[in-house]
Amino acid sequence: MPLAAQMLEVGAHTRVRDVCEGIAARLQLVSWEGCSLFIKIADKVISQKEADFFFDSLRHVSDWVKKSKPQKEGAPVTLPYQVYFMRKLWLNVAPGKDLRADTILHYHQELPKYLRGFHKCLQEDAVQLAGLIYKAQYDNDQSQLANIPKILRELVPENLMRLMSSEEWKKGILLAYQQHRDKTVQEAKVAFLKWVSRWPTFGSAFFEVKQTSEPSYPDIILIAINRHGVLLIHPKTKELLITYPLTKISSWSSGSTYFHMTLGSLVRGSRLLCETSLGYKMDDLLASYVQHLVGTVDKQQGARAQTLANP
Repeated sequence: MPLAAQMLEVGAHTRVRDVCEGIAARLQLVSWEGCSLFIKIADKVISQKEADFFFDSLRHVSDWVKKSKPQKEGAPVTLPYQVYFMRKLWLNVAPGKDLRADTILHYHQELPKYLRGFHKCLQEDAVQLAGLIYKAQYDNDQSQLANIPKILRELVPENLMRLMSSEEWKKGILLAYQQHRDKTVQEAKVAFLKWVSRWPTFGSAFFEVKQTSEPSYPDIILIAINRHGVLLIHPKTKELLITYPLTKISSWSSGSTYFHMTLGSLVRGSRLLCETSLGYKMDDLLASYVQHLVGTVDKQQGARAQTLANP
């Protein structure tokens, strides 16, 4: 059921954190930890810092985008923007723990990535998941079942569609839907999330890049960034090539056309060199995960020191 439109007042002294708290309260989320505000402006989607004032942050983003996209002489410089509230860090996400977050945020963020074929998914899993997606989308409306061949892209990852004919997919999805028919829409969404949460790529942000540092890997690879670290994935087979844990990443840098990362020590470590226009997003996301990891370690050490001081 779509959410009713609501107004949230934002003033000159409103910080990004205040907006997040206000939205989370309206949505009745258990917690908004790991969530963030994103500004979509021109062709960029940029995460906001919690401590910044909302309108200052918006202006900085707008100025940065204008500089990266030179305007023609005399052309208008106003850029329309949209604000999104989404999960950024997938740290303690256990489907079923926060049903509001699962059905409002998590399902709608994970479904597009699944359908784009970013995960390694078996054919039999895809059939079951298609039954859940149909249930979540159409509930008890069975009129669309006959149209499954026409709406297959809404149900099955694009890289798996040619494994069976559309009629074979239809037959399998019909059976799967019957198994999930008694679920509510909410239960179908949570069941989908529980299924895909078993995969190491669950909760990832994916980036297709050209890598120039490892001759044994394909030139074009898929990079996933999540709580496990930086994962390199074969673009066709979706096989996991290697995982670089956050603790092994010593430094990284980005620009308008690249993302570079150093692994191990600066002297004896190796480097991952990538060509991409999304380096700014990879940089920001990796920094956020590492910052959270460092903060967690500091808290644990502080608690341990306090325990030793007060046995």
